[in-house]
Amino acid sequence: MTDLSRFSINQMTVKQLSLPELVEACRELGIGSLGLWREPVRSYGVEETAKLVRDAGLTVTTLCRGGFFTAIDPDERAAALDDNRRAVDEAATLGTDTLVLVSGGLPAGSKDLHGARERIADALSVLGPYAEDHGVRLAIEPLHPMYAADRCVVSTLTQALDLAERFPARQVGVTVDTYHIWWDDNAPAQIARAGAGGRIHTFQLADWTTPLPEGVLNGRGQIGDGAIDMREWQRYVEAAGYTGAIEVELFNDALWARDGREVLAETAERFVTHTL
Repeated sequence: MTDLSRFSINQMTVKQLSLPELVEACRELGIGSLGLWREPVRSYGVEETAKLVRDAGLTVTTLCRGGFFTAIDPDERAAALDDNRRAVDEAATLGTDTLVLVSGGLPAGSKDLHGARERIADALSVLGPYAEDHGVRLAIEPLHPMYAADRCVVSTLTQALDLAERFPARQVGVTVDTYHIWWDDNAPAQIARAGAGGRIHTFQLADWTTPLPEGVLNGRGQIGDGAIDMREWQRYVEAAGYTGAIEVELFNDALWARDGREVLAETAERFVTHTL
């Protein structure tokens, strides 16, 4: 391995490692950045995680995830906002300036995509200023259309930017994730649009491999195993002015079944091979 200065390992890629194990492995391999997930962080303790990472000299690039704003019931919507405020607080404590948002799918019995997206905008109007006050930016992540019904009604960068641009870039931007947008011919132009507005808040890599597993959620392939040209997408984001960390986020049962340190080392090697 050579230059890992821009490489960030998302915690979910090696979720079989405990937080102390992940931090130790990152130090051993010379990995300086990681993206964290709320559930394991809260299990270990938010303050405890912040101290663990800080003492190891690591940088937290993102916290995943906030969002799920599409409920119709007022009590459910209020609960979602409260949970997202907590997510912002956690991000600030961990020292990251980026909270990734998965916006939410259609509520049970609803077929109103437009209404669901407008409820996302309503939530952002409340959460954006709160996040800014805490030094945190919100990064809307468009998910592949196969997730639109149950997980995220924002399926393209165009849709994500149409929402984000209602608010200042210091409050709301987007996540560019190769797994979710590689199929979209409009995505390169939208990356340029996002860059021009200062709205690329994080850049994530995962490959597209087939056949997809049952349930499709855990189908993100290891870099280099699938159909996506990682260098091409890196060129797009860099041409748009993005110079930040490049985070590898994989949901993959086969990778989770292996030794986590081995997977981490392999992922770092694939990053060097397929991006540098």
